[in-house]
Amino acid sequence: MPQTGKAREALRGLTASLPVMLGFVPFALVLGAQAAQKGLSVAELALMTGLNFAGGSEFAAVRLWTSPPHLLLIVGMTLLVNCRHILMGAALVPYMRHLKRRQALPALFLMCDETWALALADARARGATRLSMPYYLGVAGGLYASWVAFTALGAAIGPRMGDLEQFGFEMAFTAVFLVLLRGMWKGVRASRPWLVSLVVSAGAYLLLPGAWHVALGAVAGLVAAVLLEDGHA
Repeated sequence: MPQTGKAREALRGLTASLPVMLGFVPFALVLGAQAAQKGLSVAELALMTGLNFAGGSEFAAVRLWTSPPHLLLIVGMTLLVNCRHILMGAALVPYMRHLKRRQALPALFLMCDETWALALADARARGATRLSMPYYLGVAGGLYASWVAFTALGAAIGPRMGDLEQFGFEMAFTAVFLVLLRGMWKGVRASRPWLVSLVVSAGAYLLLPGAWHVALGAVAGLVAAVLLEDGHA
C-alpha cells in the first residue's frame, strides 16, 4: 500500500476510535483516582497501564492493592482476567497470517477489547481476509495513548476531586462494552458464553468479597466458549 494510502487508513482508524476514546476518559479518571488513593504515583500508574493495556485487570489490581502488596494474588488475578485475550488473539489469526512475527507481536501488545472489536468488525464489513494494519494501528495507537494519558491525569487530579465514583463515571465502562457487543452481535446462540460469564460474575459479585467476580466471570466465559463450540454443543 502506498504511504498516502497507509496514512489515510491510519487516520480512518483513529477517527473510528474517537467515540471509544471519549468513553475511555471517565473510567480512566476513576482508575487513576483509585490508584492514587492506594498510594500509587502518577509515574507508577502510567507504567502499569502502559505495560498492561487491559482496563478490567487494572481495576482488579488496584482494588487488590495493599501495602505491602500481595503480588502473587495480583499477578494471578491479572492473568485470569486477561486470559480472554487468548480467544481474542485466536480470532485474529486468520486475518494476520500475512504478518511476520516481529510485526504481529507488537500489534497484539496493543490489542484491547475495543481495538479487537473495531478491527475485526472493519475487516468483516469490508469482506476482507486480512486486517488493514494501518487502520488497526490507528485505532490501537489512539486508544493506547488516551488510556495511559487519562489514567495518569486521574492519578494527578483525583485526590483533589474526591470520590469520582459519585459522578457515575464507571458506567462509561459498561456503556462502551454494550455498544461493542451490539456491534459484534451474531444471534442468541453465539451470545451464550457472554450470558454464562454474566451470570457467574453477577453471582460471584453478590456472594464473594473482593474482585473475584471479575476473574470467575472471565474464566466461566472462556470455558463456556470451549464447551459450547459447534463440535461440543
